Amino acid sequence: MMKLPHPTTPGLPRLRLTLLVATASFALLACASVPPPNAEIEASGVALASATGAGGTQWAPQEMRSAQDKHSRAKQALSNQDNALALNLARESSVDARLAESKANAGKAGKSAAELQESSRVLREELQRKSNTKEPS
Repeated sequence: MMKLPHPTTPGLPRLRLTLLVATASFALLACASVPPPNAEIEASGVALASATGAGGTQWAPQEMRSAQDKHSRAKQALSNQDNALALNLARESSVDARLAESKANAGKAGKSAAELQESSRVLREELQRKSNTKEPS
């Protein structure tokens, strides 16, 4: 029968404590190394404003809600001094806002193309009708 080491083996508690302290120190160091992402949060707000101006609320409401939610959460994380989370949320908010703006621009372009096609169709029909109603000379 194989015998397992007893949990009170000399040195085991000290090793656990050392690992715990090292992990906690690393976690604190990682959090402290991220500066406040003020520029990224501001850029996120600018991207939101641009998307709103492009019609993102109408053409991409889901992406706009996501961008606005992440922007708000980024500002909250910044006030809680969770800079890493604030940075990630601000970047995600900017991406969502740019996606909403792109969808809005694509939607408007598609609508314009459809209107242009309809105008061309009506014009062709009008020209065809006029050429059919002309009497030969």
